[in-house]
Amino acid sequence: MLSLFVVAFVSATLLPGGSEVWLARQWCLGQPVLALWLVATSGNTLGSLVNVWMGRYARRFQNRRWFPASPQGLVRAEGWYHRFGEWSLLLSWAPVIGDPLTVLAGIFRLPWWRAILLITVAKGTRYAVVLYLAQAWLAPLCQ
Repeated sequence: MLSLFVVAFVSATLLPGGSEVWLARQWCLGQPVLALWLVATSGNTLGSLVNVWMGRYARRFQNRRWFPASPQGLVRAEGWYHRFGEWSLLLSWAPVIGDPLTVLAGIFRLPWWRAILLITVAKGTRYAVVLYLAQAWLAPLCQ
């Protein structure tokens, strides 16, 4: 279970990872479904909160040459974020766009409690779907 937490945590940061495959593997090994869901959801949510934290402190470096976003890029991101708002965090589970969304939530100072709630709902739903699909499709392969 610790390995699932670590993989889920790392997968939620800006580093690549494959927590869904690891979750399905753990399910095939007979781990309890509720425990798997709780561990994966909490690890992935905490990893995303690291992104939010990084975003909260990223703006102080925006005038540095190595900063990854231009001033115009930040203005575009702010417009996009204000257009779609905090509800965009419900897509924080999605590959490619999920991690940047959590960083943007930090940059634009979304209150912590809202970030935690929206990210937890998104991540928990994703892992519930993965576990459902594992039970529906992988059961014959796990014997």
